Amino acid sequence: MDGIAAIGQRMAAIQQTLAMLAPRTATPPAARDSATTAGPSSSAAFAATLADEVHRSGALPDVPGFTAEQVGNAAAVAEAGRGMGLSLRDQAIGVMTAIGESSLRVLDHGDTAGPDSRGLFQQRDNGAWGTLAQRMDPTASAQSFFRALQRVEGRDAMAPTAVAHAVQRNADPDHYARYWDDAVRLVSRLTGASAAQVAGG
Repeated sequence: MDGIAAIGQRMAAIQQTLAMLAPRTATPPAARDSATTAGPSSSAAFAATLADEVHRSGALPDVPGFTAEQVGNAAAVAEAGRGMGLSLRDQAIGVMTAIGESSLRVLDHGDTAGPDSRGLFQQRDNGAWGTLAQRMDPTASAQSFFRALQRVEGRDAMAPTAVAHAVQRNADPDHYARYWDDAVRLVSRLTGASAAQVAGG
């Protein structure tokens, strides 16, 4: 748990530093347009580099079947849920959803059904999920997901895939079910809790 908290604090500090540096450079409109296109790719590359660096420092566990980038993104999701006071089960539902939506990668593209979808959770550009920068940020996008999840009444009695579907409105309500075991395994490794504790809440 301490490792996840440290990762979250480090990411927040880096994001704050970047936010302070950004306004210092005036950007002409044409350059701003191209930056909007290039920004997500830069964000994804930054997230991958940060995850690799943190992984090499020993703060993240090795999880077979997942890269350092994926484990780092899972840690960001779990820490966002923990920071909002959510249960281990809710955290695992967030990780499961991100696996199902993006394979735990910060994607800078959508698909045919949602060409404007971005980030770990493939959140749409409809005003409900924040700015492009927030949708591309693992912590901010997870917080948006969890705020919506908190509005799902009776979620503790629902199947995890049904909870994720209530938030994401995927065409297939059972889409996320196949990723539940991997999500439980990731959260278990990241938090030190047993798989039974994660699955049970």
